[in-house]
Amino acid sequence: MEYTVQKLSQLAGVSARTLRYYDEIGILKPARINSSGYRIYGNEEVDRLQQILFYRELGVHLDQIKEIVTDPSFDKAIALREHYEKLLEKKIQLDVLIINVEKTIAFTEGRIEMTDQEKFQGFKQKMIDENEKNYGKEIREKYGHETVEGSNEKVKNMTQEQYDEVTCLGEELLETLAEAFKNGDPASELAQKAAKMHKQWLTYFWSHYSKEAHAGIAQMYVDDKRFTAYYDEKRPGTAVFLRDAILIYTGMSQ
Repeated sequence: MEYTVQKLSQLAGVSARTLRYYDEIGILKPARINSSGYRIYGNEEVDRLQQILFYRELGVHLDQIKEIVTDPSFDKAIALREHYEKLLEKKIQLDVLIINVEKTIAFTEGRIEMTDQEKFQGFKQKMIDENEKNYGKEIREKYGHETVEGSNEKVKNMTQEQYDEVTCLGEELLETLAEAFKNGDPASELAQKAAKMHKQWLTYFWSHYSKEAHAGIAQMYVDDKRFTAYYDEKRPGTAVFLRDAILIYTGMSQ
């Protein structure tokens, strides 16, 4: 079946302007232009639009979506399986939050008792699930299943006060690191303060601290492009700078 811009817009629930923009940037070209100058879309374009909307729903940036769906090696069946798995992950996270909200409503109405830890259980579980999804495989391979599970349990048992403390500490760490980075010396007093703060931040999540593990995770910030991108987002080179500061702090520098 074939569709004009207007009909495909109604079918997919997106604006005609969006479809025209997708054509302009080359992410979704029409199958042909008819004699009247109208864009015409066929089954292949309908399928691609579905994929684009799946990726959008998962929060993928449009530039990345274009790179994915226009890649000659793009496999629709594999992509659909990945969409399915990621949506299941989101569903599990939402189910946990829904249960948490339901319990909070019951607590507010005086029907049940609820500890302070339970009030934030959904948010902490979401944090754990996201970390598992993004870094679980690498962390488990590096530090072992038992270590990761111990860390997850520590997060689950955090009090609200501890949760607030580690959130504030994380923000302060990034600010201190940014200031230290300006002088470019990982051995400076401010850089070493950032390394110490990083250790303090880790102890909120780790059951046991060791200098070797601290140095190892600092190296991973450089070796794993996802960590590097996080630290280098505003100031390229920050991940390497933090790694070097931590190696000096732990005495593990070469």
